[in-house]
Amino acid sequence: MQSQNKYIGDDKMEKLLAHYQCPMPLNVVKMRFAGAVCSPNMELRPTDVISSLWEQNREPRLQTKEEAELFFKFFMGLWDEIFAQVKNNALTLPPYRPQTAREYWFLLCRQRAEELAEGWVEGFWGGREDLQIPAFVAELVDSLTELAGVYRKLGERLESGEKADGLIEAVKNTDKTVNRAFAFIIENSFLPRMAKLQQQ
Repeated sequence: MQSQNKYIGDDKMEKLLAHYQCPMPLNVVKMRFAGAVCSPNMELRPTDVISSLWEQNREPRLQTKEEAELFFKFFMGLWDEIFAQVKNNALTLPPYRPQTAREYWFLLCRQRAEELAEGWVEGFWGGREDLQIPAFVAELVDSLTELAGVYRKLGERLESGEKADGLIEAVKNTDKTVNRAFAFIIENSFLPRMAKLQQQ
């Protein structure tokens, strides 16, 4: 699952996504990769996850062998970056900025909902609903889907003009809950699985 390609950095990766008209922003791409890395689906290949970033039959048309090699090299550099974060149990949501503007927070809520629902959870399932996973992992993955809904609701309330202070605090607390869920899944599902694979 790892390839030893160096990550080109966020700025260049965002330009690459724009060049290939990827409909998914970089923060969501990162979370989809993270979910896929955490997934117990051993048949899920990085190339499948990369293809899933575009709608079916809308994937980039790579004209030459050299273009295809560079395309996958750059994406695999990001994959390796995310793999290292997961392996070190250092995966977290992107940190929020110390902002007080209401608009920043309701836009962040939309972003968080996408990072969880279209990003991590979609990556984890990898198009399959029949993965054999322990009940506690399934419950945590379901809770992440529910937390995406919490972010959407908080965002709607912030956008509607409701008093912001308590809602912003709720967003921060929801971030903490999500990051704890990531850490628990990695520690109790991903890392033991990796250790078992290395023994074999």
